[in-house]
Amino acid sequence: MKKLFFIAFIMFISVVLVACGEGNTESDQDDQQGQEENQEQEQANESETSEETSITVTDVYGEQTFDEVPERIVVLEWVYAENLLALDIQPVGMADIEGYHDWVNIEPEIGDDVEDVGTRQEPNLEAIQALEPDVIITANSRHEAIMDSLKEIAPTLAYNSYPEEGEGTQYEEMESTFKEMAKLVQKEEQANQLLADLDQTYSDIETEISEAGVDNTDFVLAQAFSSDNSPVIRLFKDNAMATEIMTKIGLENAYQSDGFQLYGFDETSVESLQTAQDAHFFYIVQEDDNIFTNQLAGNPAWEELAFVKEERTHQLPGDTWTFGGPLSAEVFANQIKEALTQEK
Repeated sequence: MKKLFFIAFIMFISVVLVACGEGNTESDQDDQQGQEENQEQEQANESETSEETSITVTDVYGEQTFDEVPERIVVLEWVYAENLLALDIQPVGMADIEGYHDWVNIEPEIGDDVEDVGTRQEPNLEAIQALEPDVIITANSRHEAIMDSLKEIAPTLAYNSYPEEGEGTQYEEMESTFKEMAKLVQKEEQANQLLADLDQTYSDIETEISEAGVDNTDFVLAQAFSSDNSPVIRLFKDNAMATEIMTKIGLENAYQSDGFQLYGFDETSVESLQTAQDAHFFYIVQEDDNIFTNQLAGNPAWEELAFVKEERTHQLPGDTWTFGGPLSAEVFANQIKEALTQEK
């Protein structure tokens, strides 16, 4: 009897041990599965956080992603320096600072500690590299040949201020590039507000021109200079940023010509003005190179134009910049208003 009891006891203990073993195994498996699920969730959370903090912007070559906001920025074209200044950011380096001061008359100004990195045509790669930039921003049409070298120094964004025919206007490109740069530095709200304020400025200027009693709103915009002692006249077409700014303040471009011009102007002669002589004539010249008071003075082709005889010509400052960003656009719109209304 004792033997049978002992055998039964042993069998009972074995069953309990097996059950406990199986329970522990299931528990261990549950714990391991739980750990794996937690790790997967942590990885997913990290991935989501990375996606949320990363910045993806688009340039002419497609999308580029940055893990954080770039702080050290080098710009190789004036308009991109303008864009940064409009967003209260100073670049660490830029091309042709002296030329920028001669032509671009906006506020705020480039800081004294911004390093010059050569010309816009031929930037100094060693000077750029020495600045250890987080990003380089340039114009692809100007620097396509050195793009690989720039990318070896730092991630490089390239834009095109002069869209091909059918790809939008220069003004539309200016706005889209400004917004992309704002996204890069995480100042999109500020950029949108600035562009909204600019549209309001256009509306206000249009009202001021109307209230000044300006009935004739047709215009021709020219930039002129001498080359080999011969007068050269650039007449701006509808796709130019400057003419689009003028249409936004209620004016209408009277100069029309066949064919698309990438940079937005025809280089032509005074005879081309015959078809638009009933308009207002705005012209940009340097004080020491005014072809209209020098080479063309006394020339019947110029003197007999209706806007000359009726004194509807308006000289703009020599540093009038027609290829800039939103701040330059505002300056230009006000220059046109002042020229058009100063005698009213």
